[in-house]
Amino acid sequence: MKLIKKTVCALALSALAMGQTMAKDKYVAYLFTYFTGNAPQDEQICYALSNDGWNYTPMNDGRPIIASDTIALKKCVRDPHILRGEDGWFYQVVTDMQSHQGWASNRGLVLMRSRDLLKWEHHTVHFPEKYKGTNFANVTRVWAPQTIYDVEAGKYMVYYSLLTDDGTIPYDKVYYQYANADFSDLEGEPKVLFDVKNASIDTDIVRDDDGFYHVFFKTEGQRQKGIKQFIVKSLHNITEADLQPGFCQDTNEAVEGAGVFRLFDGTWVLMYDCYINGHYQFCKSTDLKTFKMVQNTKTSGKFTPRHGTVIAITQSELDLLTAWDDLQKAKENLKTRSVPTLTLYQLDNRDAMIAEIEATLNGPASLKAYKAQQKRLQQYFKK
Repeated sequence: MKLIKKTVCALALSALAMGQTMAKDKYVAYLFTYFTGNAPQDEQICYALSNDGWNYTPMNDGRPIIASDTIALKKCVRDPHILRGEDGWFYQVVTDMQSHQGWASNRGLVLMRSRDLLKWEHHTVHFPEKYKGTNFANVTRVWAPQTIYDVEAGKYMVYYSLLTDDGTIPYDKVYYQYANADFSDLEGEPKVLFDVKNASIDTDIVRDDDGFYHVFFKTEGQRQKGIKQFIVKSLHNITEADLQPGFCQDTNEAVEGAGVFRLFDGTWVLMYDCYINGHYQFCKSTDLKTFKMVQNTKTSGKFTPRHGTVIAITQSELDLLTAWDDLQKAKENLKTRSVPTLTLYQLDNRDAMIAEIEATLNGPASLKAYKAQQKRLQQYFKK
């Protein structure tokens, strides 16, 4: 009986140390969702996968996973934030913006949800239309939306920074709203989440093992810019807390787009976009207060991320994403295959095979269907 009690206690302590509600081996990899640059073709949602949380391989050969012109009013998006929900859904929110139209050109955001990380429901929130007749209709920026589950409210909170051109919101200020039940719209009008009396952007919030929220944001309006944080017990009294001393980034470079996630061993990772020098920087921490730089991403190649976020994924989720990726790359390879490398049969049937693969990729996300299509492709190449 004593052995059973000791075992139960050890398991409980292990789960608490990891900050997870499920077993330590639930997650096996990491998914990074991001965009890659300021050109319209780069303001798209891309994915990359990692086994260790530090080193990433882009999916789809670095090409977009979700085309912006299918989800956004501006036909471009930035700053994707992804969240594993409490209800079996994945949630993603993005800035609906095309930077070529100017840094004060976005008027809303996009709400998305998915069961499988590949097929996403999407809805735009256009502030001039939704809040016609109020000062919120005069927004010039609705920047870097993110989502967190508010345990007190039992709802998903979407938070972002706002700026208007009528003087009512004279500097970028962080607001929040709750999403409705099916994540298709925002409830009520925006409310101030916190105000440091200077422009603040790129907020990211995580909850630690003791139930405290760590609220990271960039002090855009102050003379010394960087990533600061509040530590609070409730999301509803952030401005009553004291700012933590110093800055969180471990660099003298200009930074933005802080994103925090946890490794399987319990280590916290703070990553941010060194946007002037063209790379990402990853830092580690054990207390979510002090961060030490681990490594930078390269400034060239297929993986050059801008302002994104990371979540841990399970083996089944990794298998599905990998199978989709393999099939997508196989389709692109078949499209560009030179004529001398194909038989007459393959040449005659290439368009039909490509159409068949595209139909599978456009259909429901299914590991079984993707693998079956790969087998049909292998048979095609044997003829």
